[in-house]
Amino acid sequence: MKALVIEDDHDVASYLVKGLRESDFVVDHADDGKKGMLMAASEEYDIMIVDRMLPGMDGLAIIKTVRATGNQVPILILSALGDVDDRVEGLRGGGDDYLTKPFSFTELLARIESLIRRNRQAAETETVLHVADLEMDLLARTVKRAGQNIDVQPREFRLLEYLMRNAGQVVTRTMLLEKVWDYHFDPQTNVIDVHISRLRAKIDKEFDTPLLQTVRGAGYMLRETA
Repeated sequence: MKALVIEDDHDVASYLVKGLRESDFVVDHADDGKKGMLMAASEEYDIMIVDRMLPGMDGLAIIKTVRATGNQVPILILSALGDVDDRVEGLRGGGDDYLTKPFSFTELLARIESLIRRNRQAAETETVLHVADLEMDLLARTVKRAGQNIDVQPREFRLLEYLMRNAGQVVTRTMLLEKVWDYHFDPQTNVIDVHISRLRAKIDKEFDTPLLQTVRGAGYMLRETA
């Protein structure tokens, strides 16, 4: 499992990162809001732990921006602001849980595990995915756009499902190789380019609004453009 810790207090961050790594998490750390926002937008995480008061960009602003892209990654807010109004604001702003400082790492870990478990259960029960007018029925194994059936091959279906589940987020080539092709190395082929090209021709070519975007130097993103 992969966690993103956005915390500017060096001692707290070191404590969190050490504890999470000892609990078998892969951990990325950002010590200011802007760095954290960039990491949240460019990588896929199982959990985000976000401090409220950060230099560069406020923690609540990060959470609202993440949610605005459609990213439903579980987010635990960690803050010294412990008043009821602060907690309510954080949860209504898109946080899934709120833990005040000082905190017990055992409790923090239990909350993280609960959030990840709940998120996975919700994902498993989801049977229809939507991005704009694009619809994927996971049970019937069908794809439609604007009500029009689109014929996709099994690998294209898996690729599109991954892109739709991560709509609004940059999906890197490494992520696609691992999650769609089950490769944990770069085979040095153009397999991704070929499948992206075929998929784009099927879901975008006959429609006015393109959904599948190439993010130069980063990867791909499925989103509704303005």
